[in-house]
Amino acid sequence: MSAIETLKSTLAGIRIEDNPAIVKQKSRDFYWYSPILKRQLDHVSADLFVSPKSEDEVVRVVKAAFEANVPITPRGTGTGNYGQAMPLAGGIVLSLADMNAVKSIRKGVVVAEAGAIIHDICEATRAHSGQELRLWPSTAKTATIGGFIAGGSGGVGSIAWGGLRDAGNILRCRAVTMEAEPRILDLTGDDLTKVNHAYGTTGIITEVEMPLTVAADWVDVFAAFDDVMTAVRCADRVARMDGLEKKQLAVIGGPAPHQYFLRHRKYVAETDSVIAAMIAPEAVSDFARVVERMGGRLAFRSDSASEEEAKGLPPSYELCWNHTTLRALRVDPSVTYLQILFPAPNHVSLVQKMAQIFGDEVPVHLEFVRFDGEVLCFGLHLVRYTTDARLEEIVRIFEENGCPIFNPHRYTLEEGGMKQTDQVQLAFKREADPKGLLNPGKMVAWEDPNYDFASGKVFLFRGIEEGVGA
Repeated sequence: MSAIETLKSTLAGIRIEDNPAIVKQKSRDFYWYSPILKRQLDHVSADLFVSPKSEDEVVRVVKAAFEANVPITPRGTGTGNYGQAMPLAGGIVLSLADMNAVKSIRKGVVVAEAGAIIHDICEATRAHSGQELRLWPSTAKTATIGGFIAGGSGGVGSIAWGGLRDAGNILRCRAVTMEAEPRILDLTGDDLTKVNHAYGTTGIITEVEMPLTVAADWVDVFAAFDDVMTAVRCADRVARMDGLEKKQLAVIGGPAPHQYFLRHRKYVAETDSVIAAMIAPEAVSDFARVVERMGGRLAFRSDSASEEEAKGLPPSYELCWNHTTLRALRVDPSVTYLQILFPAPNHVSLVQKMAQIFGDEVPVHLEFVRFDGEVLCFGLHLVRYTTDARLEEIVRIFEENGCPIFNPHRYTLEEGGMKQTDQVQLAFKREADPKGLLNPGKMVAWEDPNYDFASGKVFLFRGIEEGVGA
């Protein structure tokens, strides 16, 4: 009997899907945002899709898989777009989506199982005590809280609260180790680094404790400008206005808003660049005055739209972060994107310099954030893709001009962002996953300790062949 058949027998009573077509479909995430990852990972599939309903069932799966030497790739609902939830070595995709209880709510804190949908958590905390999560991704209506912590870095709310790695933005993670006798660990403080943004390579998150903030009836606003740099300077000014309460602050350069935001198209002209924001109701008038002083106009505000007008309009955060790329792809499948850091204090001038270099080949999309009290912006610029070689050249030009790239065309932790080994995560993996069975292929430092990140070469996990450039 094969290891997979043995596992199916051992795990009787736990929900398992083994139909190859269904398992392959459930082995996907949004890797296809990248034409490079699409070629590399299109064939990837697990052997089994396993859906535990409790932590005890997670432990059963881990123990059996460890004994059978079968890899496990943990996932929530697969809303990531770096291939981080793709089972490169086959085996089990372990879905935490059925572990979705909101377990407790108190002042400033919510405890939830890893598979709880982020939007559902906020609905529960709002109904309970007028609170909401500090941070959420643009995929909040479908993403799980455990998946956000394992794969994300920031999002809606980062203009006020920074990123997930900032102290205080995660309070506790409960995780199961991949050992003969799995341990259940409650990680707090500095230990959170061991599983935060580790792609599930170091432990399986089963429960989280997250901070809450007072919920607001956020107003979605569009401010339109004739040119993108005026919009950028205005957004930078708004970002620094601490008394003007905001949850989200993005700039999308024209003509992208008119081209890709189909349900909002009637509010913007073809060439408009847009600030898409979430502003507290009492601050909208002040926001509008800043916009007008800087040569823009308030093109849309959700609190004054009629019921008929508002029907079917997505919230502004579903036009931002990675949703901007998704909406572009729905119109033009040849588009892709890059994630760029524009470091403070020269972020505005760097944005302008790079916009002048690339023009409409790389339309501007910025997300303003506040890290350690300092305002800066991340670029999630759209790219009008032509060839792999040109995409790599664009990456090189950004980095040569002092704008680091967190590359969404790589599926490993290091190549996608850090470009170096995270020694804390590596040490914890050695302890918690001694056979390397958790999400194989995603941590270069484990797979190839001698890998040279400065070589310019792409790390390819065994069995993954690099696609031929277009």
